[in-house]
Amino acid sequence: MKRRSIAIDGPAGAGKSTLARQVAKELGFLYVDTGAIYRTVALKTLRCGVDASQSQQVIPLLDHLDIRMDYGPDGGQRMFLEGEDVSQAIREHQVSGIASQVAAIPAVRDFLLEFQRKLAREHDVVMDGRDIGTVVLPQADVKIFLTAAPEARAKRRLLELEQRGASADYDTILRDIIQRDEQDRSRPVAPLRQAEDAQLVDTTALNLAQSLQALLAVIKEKIVL
Repeated sequence: MKRRSIAIDGPAGAGKSTLARQVAKELGFLYVDTGAIYRTVALKTLRCGVDASQSQQVIPLLDHLDIRMDYGPDGGQRMFLEGEDVSQAIREHQVSGIASQVAAIPAVRDFLLEFQRKLAREHDVVMDGRDIGTVVLPQADVKIFLTAAPEARAKRRLLELEQRGASADYDTILRDIIQRDEQDRSRPVAPLRQAEDAQLVDTTALNLAQSLQALLAVIKEKIVL
């Protein structure tokens, strides 16, 4: 039985994880948040006091990296580092910037590539990240490039953090988002870019429900559900 795959790429804070999770639930597909996988590696570097911008310091950590992905009773993806559930810890603001640095290291990407592709071979998946449609799943049945203006993404991120009870500053978040966009676009390995056959969906002026409907409309044009 041929498995079906949906690739959703886009910049930080575009709502990929939230929307991809809802799309997967709507379709009965497995949701794979690849950003969470890289964030878990980033958390490991942070806890080890390693400079994530220095690949020679990060690469040795891969030899004994104990990372696992599972799903909770609610179907939500959970990330485990050395047996500890770090699903919340990897969402801390400090981890976000480090994740972008870690993801720019070729050895890290190679280490995690087969991990991701294996999931797509075994399940119908909705997978989101930065290079799913261009590198991880270039033959995906549906490719979507999800974006929004940096200011809109910063406001959404601020609200998300405030709802968790975390202290945050809009200007800092906006500056970090713009900086991360530049890092993701300019990195030499698997840079953030829209695949030639990906459908662009801009959610700047859309709320969550409207964004979900926009994605489902694109998907239903491409595959029979």
